[in-house]
Amino acid sequence: MKQVIYCGLTSKIYSLCIVLLLTFSTSLIAQEGDPANGKSLYNSNCAACHKLDKPMTGPALRNVEARLAEEQGLGREWLNSWIRNSASLIKSGDSYAVKIYNEYNQTAMTAFPQLSDQDISDILAYTAAPAPEPVVVESTGGGEAGQQGGVSNNLILGALALLFALLAMALVLVNKTLNRFADAKGIEVPAENKKTPLWKAFVQNQFLVLVTAIVFLLASGYFVYGYFMQVGVDQGYEPVQPIHYSHRIHAGDNGIDCKYCHSSARVSKHSGIPSLNVCMNCHKSISEVAPETLAEGEEYGVDYNAEIQKLYDAVGWDGTGYTGDQKPVKWIRIHNLPDFAYFNHSQHVSVAGIECQTCHGPVEEMEIMYQHAPLTMGWCINCHRETNVKVQDNEYYTKIHEELSKKYGVDQLTAAQMGGLECGKCHY
Repeated sequence: MKQVIYCGLTSKIYSLCIVLLLTFSTSLIAQEGDPANGKSLYNSNCAACHKLDKPMTGPALRNVEARLAEEQGLGREWLNSWIRNSASLIKSGDSYAVKIYNEYNQTAMTAFPQLSDQDISDILAYTAAPAPEPVVVESTGGGEAGQQGGVSNNLILGALALLFALLAMALVLVNKTLNRFADAKGIEVPAENKKTPLWKAFVQNQFLVLVTAIVFLLASGYFVYGYFMQVGVDQGYEPVQPIHYSHRIHAGDNGIDCKYCHSSARVSKHSGIPSLNVCMNCHKSISEVAPETLAEGEEYGVDYNAEIQKLYDAVGWDGTGYTGDQKPVKWIRIHNLPDFAYFNHSQHVSVAGIECQTCHGPVEEMEIMYQHAPLTMGWCINCHRETNVKVQDNEYYTKIHEELSKKYGVDQLTAAQMGGLECGKCHY
């Protein structure tokens, strides 16, 4: 009987240990964070003020939990209190909380009471992940192999040049030798018959001279006309700007609407140069690009991170706040119409609903912005002749469209049929 009792007691102890072990392991698992979910939470809650590897509005957060434990002896409890209500922790007089508050210009941290313990664990797990290795771009076609190939090619070309020089010398020597033999044998070498030079024969033929003069004058007039017609036409103009701005990345990869930066194009004659404050709406939090994007920049000979730093220097941003030391950016204008030509962006963008790419080309593919269209009078007139006016859901054109469509007997009206070819529309 005793053995049975001991056996039952032992089994109960085993069961109790298993329960305790499972409970402890579950609590451990609950404390372990999910870096993938932490990244999403970090981007939506923390990325506006914090970076992982450098200070911004707040301190850098890479390995923040380990650093606080090692340097300040602070644990998870302190972090939970700070994240959920930093103001309360500062008010309580916590020395490290007050120090951080003063160090970062007394900028109050947003409270996140909605974050659970598991959410905070996930965020800390993401911040504890090691920094990614920098992307190394392998150079192609360069190095020692390319240099050796260049040296070998130079040797071959040098040898061929020397060979041709020896052949030329040999021919000269053979010619001289044959002439000596002919003199020694008393053989007369027949002299070449002197012919009238071609230029003299041409000058003596008055008909050819007259025809050539007429052709020359017509060709000269054609090329002079073509040259003067290109004055002021800057199609393909691609200046280097003081700060490199990649439309390919912003409008293409990130899908930013053109009118977010060029907002005055909706309501004004000019599209306008975006204020640097518009750039800082995003770049206050984006001080460096992803390693893959940085590697792409090397293909174009551009360091994107250095260009962002130029932006910071211009607006006077030191990474944590504005210093007030600003420098104007001397942008170079690309699209420029003559003063006597009137063009209204709002009329085309807001009323006509024309896409920016119609005139400016595939901007979303341009690493460096350039003038895509010639912007000549003929180019504008062709567009007015071929483009139908947008009348659907456009009350401005409803009445005039009804009248003119009956006049011309068509369903769709072009800009030309609505007076788009009148001189006064563009010249005033």
